[in-house]
Amino acid sequence: MTKKIPQFKTIQEEAEFWDTHDFTDYLDEMKPIQVSYKPQMEQTMSVRVPTSDLLHLRQIAYKKGIGVTTLVRMITLEFLQKQPTQVAT
Repeated sequence: MTKKIPQFKTIQEEAEFWDTHDFTDYLDEMKPIQVSYKPQMEQTMSVRVPTSDLLHLRQIAYKKGIGVTTLVRMITLEFLQKQPTQVAT
């Protein structure tokens, strides 16, 4: 017999339940989820652009469903991948 996860009225009530129950008793009710990992960015930089260019970037980002900084990072990475590798000395 499969145990059912009860409905909780508060987060506190749910926390208390899981403190006293083993989630493996409820695996049949669990659903897998997709998790993605984003590496922590190490450095930031500011770039000044004309307002019209920023508005254009925002429009493009919106159409792609991403943030403008993500779009600029993607464009930068694409550009860098096309450049010959250079070793800093």
